[in-house]
Amino acid sequence: MLTTERPSHLYLKLFISTFFISAFTFGGGYVIIPLMKKKFVDELGWIKEEEILDLIAIAQSSPGAVAINASFLLGYDVAGVPGAFVTILGSVTPCLIILTVISFFYTQFQSNRIVKAVLKGMQAGVAATIIDVVLNLGRNVVKTGDVLSILIMVATFVVTFILKFNVVYTILICAGIGLARILLQQRPKEEKIR
Repeated sequence: MLTTERPSHLYLKLFISTFFISAFTFGGGYVIIPLMKKKFVDELGWIKEEEILDLIAIAQSSPGAVAINASFLLGYDVAGVPGAFVTILGSVTPCLIILTVISFFYTQFQSNRIVKAVLKGMQAGVAATIIDVVLNLGRNVVKTGDVLSILIMVATFVVTFILKFNVVYTILICAGIGLARILLQQRPKEEKIR
């Protein structure tokens, strides 16, 4: 945690930030990633860029919605368990409000041409945001110069989008490679200690 704010101000800022991000992002968890980076890394400086990449990787590989998982992990990283609950509350509250309002007017929304057109336009914006996320995260992986990470990134793209390999198996294989790498890197350290 890189912040020195009082807990009450910290929790309020966490809630407002995640509420705002969640209220104005459409298209799922991948859209929230650049906004979280901009807010918590660039503006507030509460976490480092490498940390947000790790949090996003964990959020993507954990069961559940990526946006909620990322909010939980971010809140926990910044302010522990209370921070995790505050960020989850901030992330789900706008969704609950919007879905409650939509449920009252669902039949009118369903057949409205204007609403359909707005949703179609939002799809284009979501696609552009997801492309931006992919390019930024991919650029960060390439910047590290880690050959194994770059190979995993390229191979994952090929097997998932070109060969249509099951995403679950891809995630499990990548997790296995990461675990093996960590174990292999720790082995020489243990041998030096002996």
